[in-house]
Amino acid sequence: MFDARASLDRRSTLGLLALLLGSPAAAQTALLSGAIEDVRKHGARGDGKAIDSPAINRAIRAAAKRGGGVVLVPPGRYLSFSIRLLDNITLALSAGAVIEAADPDTHGRNYDPPENYMEEQFQDFGITHVNNSLIYANGASNIGIVGPGMLHGLGLDREGPGDHWWARPNWKSAKALGISPKELYLRDPKEAAQVGRANKTVGLRDCRNVRLQDFTILQAGHFGIIAHGCTNMAVEGIVIDTDRDGIDIDCCRDVRVVNCTVNAPKDDAIVLKSSGAMGRPVLCEDILIQGCKTSGYAMGSLLDGTYRKSDYGSPDNVGVLGRIKMGTETIGGFRNVRISDCMCTNSRGILVGIVDGGLMEDVVVSGITLRDPVNAPLFVHHAARMRAPKGTPVGKIRRVRFEDVQASGALPGYPCGVEGIADGPIEDVTFRGVEVTARGGGSVAGEPEYRRETSLEVSYLKNIPAHGLWARHARRLTVKDCRFAVETPDARPTIALRNVAGAVIDGLSSSKPRDAAVSAKESSNVAIGDVRVLA
Repeated sequence: MFDARASLDRRSTLGLLALLLGSPAAAQTALLSGAIEDVRKHGARGDGKAIDSPAINRAIRAAAKRGGGVVLVPPGRYLSFSIRLLDNITLALSAGAVIEAADPDTHGRNYDPPENYMEEQFQDFGITHVNNSLIYANGASNIGIVGPGMLHGLGLDREGPGDHWWARPNWKSAKALGISPKELYLRDPKEAAQVGRANKTVGLRDCRNVRLQDFTILQAGHFGIIAHGCTNMAVEGIVIDTDRDGIDIDCCRDVRVVNCTVNAPKDDAIVLKSSGAMGRPVLCEDILIQGCKTSGYAMGSLLDGTYRKSDYGSPDNVGVLGRIKMGTETIGGFRNVRISDCMCTNSRGILVGIVDGGLMEDVVVSGITLRDPVNAPLFVHHAARMRAPKGTPVGKIRRVRFEDVQASGALPGYPCGVEGIADGPIEDVTFRGVEVTARGGGSVAGEPEYRRETSLEVSYLKNIPAHGLWARHARRLTVKDCRFAVETPDARPTIALRNVAGAVIDGLSSSKPRDAAVSAKESSNVAIGDVRVLA
């Protein structure tokens, strides 16, 4: 008797393998010869009831034993604990294949334990470890997860314990106590409770030659994809619909995040970090984020096509996140980063900066479209939180360029901005071809609060005396051929400069005449060229 479903499953599997192996003939040969490790042949049932991670891991080990290869996950729902990728393994997710994270409260605490206990932990628990993930790799090369299947983080936690470092009250040194960091941490009931649980969908550390392509992640836990210290990694065509972080690239080099769609109303969609999770300062460098779409709609409404507004207010009462960001943790710094041709809808604006020491240089943000941002469309921020080893100097930001950016529906309280600190002014920021249409209606404002020691977030800046661009503690600022429009009259100037040493403003399109378009106080060498009054 002809089984239409089995035939369809086989055709979709052959199509996926043909993509991986180069031709349908090669796919057919590989299947028939047993060169492909099918997880069902190792005992996986795919019925959504049996725990299938032991069988999937057996298939991975079998492929690794002969030097690597493709591990195939056919259509089905595979309830799983931790799955570990090994060298030269590609996990192929067929159309209709779903790997579901098992719920430790229902199925037992059987995820692989956290592995990266540190003397000082400058970042929270979720960022520090990777083994406590649904799928992870630690020190592996030539690995991948590909195909049109889904990873569903139903049983993953969304949060965990915080950081542990010298500036925290009651912090203790494991070394001084004569015990291991792991022993010390596990004395804390909150840390001990995490053993056997998981909070990430895909976690990678110290991996090279990584390919993540074409799969979907739903309800990803604390992190959809997090990578520490990885090199030559391609993240392409991934769709993530979650309510915490989507894609986190930390201390990595040569990473391409291309054509991905990330909906993350309660946290960052795509974020670059340079944390202390590697145990030493490591630059995050040579990074490309291109052709991506981010948003902050209610979780699940991207995949079901309803795009429902989220009611999330956030701790700072600003609203949803769902943005592209760089600089939550900055110990190692950032260099050679390009963010281009992306669309950000119903999310926070693009925020980059340094807060824990470290250097940020040679950053380009171009070809961006922002619609209805809930805060500043574009912002560069330098602060001195200094969640870093003792003696770490204040950081530095230089050579950041925004070009060909369009933003519409911007709120009146949130102009674009450059906010440095007195002992660390931001250098050589350029806005070129930036067009922002704000709702307007702002009144004459005072001066916003100055904070030196703070996180990257800039929601503390209130009453900003400009509707287009704010800059404080900056050097050599360039604003060229920019247009800052308002839908209703706004009493504030278009641009406000404070403690800016050197600025060139030319080709400015403003609702204000030249003598009212720019306010400069305690600033020097400010050159104002052509100012065109908008009709």
